[in-house]
Amino acid sequence: MIKHIHEIRDPIHVFIKLDSTERKVLDSRPFQRLRHIHQLAMTYLVYPGATHKRFEHSLGVMELAGRVFDVITNPNNILSEIRDSLPEITAEKETSYWRQVLRMAALCHDIGHLPFSHAAEKELLPGGWNHERLTRELIQSPEMQTIWDSITPPLRTNDIVKLAIGPEEAPDLNFTDWETILYEIIGGDAFGVDRIDYLLRDSYHTGVAYGKFDHYRLVDTLRILPSSPSQDQKITYEPTLGVEFGGVQSAEAFLLARYFMFSQVYLHHVRRIYDIHLKDFLGEWLKSGIFPTNPTDHLTLTDNEIIAALRETCNNKGNPGFEHADRIINRKHFKLLYQRNPEDLLINPDASKVIFSAAIEEFGKERAKLDSYKMKGGLPNFPVILTDERIVPSLDLSKPLFQLPAEAIDYVFIDPDIFEEAKEWLKINRNDIITLKKIGGTP
Repeated sequence: MIKHIHEIRDPIHVFIKLDSTERKVLDSRPFQRLRHIHQLAMTYLVYPGATHKRFEHSLGVMELAGRVFDVITNPNNILSEIRDSLPEITAEKETSYWRQVLRMAALCHDIGHLPFSHAAEKELLPGGWNHERLTRELIQSPEMQTIWDSITPPLRTNDIVKLAIGPEEAPDLNFTDWETILYEIIGGDAFGVDRIDYLLRDSYHTGVAYGKFDHYRLVDTLRILPSSPSQDQKITYEPTLGVEFGGVQSAEAFLLARYFMFSQVYLHHVRRIYDIHLKDFLGEWLKSGIFPTNPTDHLTLTDNEIIAALRETCNNKGNPGFEHADRIINRKHFKLLYQRNPEDLLINPDASKVIFSAAIEEFGKERAKLDSYKMKGGLPNFPVILTDERIVPSLDLSKPLFQLPAEAIDYVFIDPDIFEEAKEWLKINRNDIITLKKIGGTP
């Protein structure tokens, strides 16, 4: 059977190519829904160009996943000990099958996202649910199962699930070392192409330069390496994604780009407060205050329905969620009153929390909001193969990576109607509040 190749123009990867079976996934309802899910929630209210969707991002992840797979399975790039421990990497039928599974999983990795992506996921789904679980439900749905069965040879549904959501989100499935590495290609902390694409794409659409790095060099130097080689180099540990020495600078630039994009875009205080207002609106507008988890109902909800609901709600003060909708539609968002300050933290590690608590006491609980976040994951420590074929941990080799901080925020927001009053109050009382109060303790 001849597979026709389709081309899609893309501002990040120029052309994205997919075959006729991948086109079936693109044409499916779960994937087409991503045309209407903003990649960066309501960030377009801060960065007007950030109107891109998870549809094109998922295509970019598929494109990059295929490139990485071709690099790490190139016979010239495989160490002898890796060849011995991963028989799949040299079996032609196996590599052909897994390349197709990987690209399908990359296409599907985001189909479970809620309207406006991560903005309200944690609080507005029932216990035990997240977008990864919804993704799994959709991959296993009858509509998608028909696609997997139509391929020759048929793709095993659980294989797609494994590579799309990973071991942590699918603990009931057994992962081989090979399958774990393939998941790392998509969602890994060090070199996941999900992250590579969203940094490049978000940087492009927001108009900031922080997310740019030499991803071509990074992809070309990726290798499967022993994860923790011993000093005598005689013991081989489980394999993982690493990089050749010539790609270390590209890896540093990639991880620094993530740090800067978090600090300048993803954690921008106005962006964060719009997420909070949206979450508050949805909590009142949604039936029972939570998103549906039934796949059929999930597919009917996109950003379009939420935006329409926001506008309709604004037409009548008696509508549930009016106040929150009004703040979003008419840009009456809460203002930043206080943000994390290193000097204050030396006096009181709970500085932001005690200021928030004091603001509630002074102005009322409906007029102040607290937002705290810390980037997930520790320092990235991946293997690097040197020119003499010794393998060393990246943190032993790279000072920038060793010193890379985890970006953290603490914001206290206040109702704009009392912003000037609250600023003056905090200016007068800040030192006393921070010094005298501790959360969970006594003055």
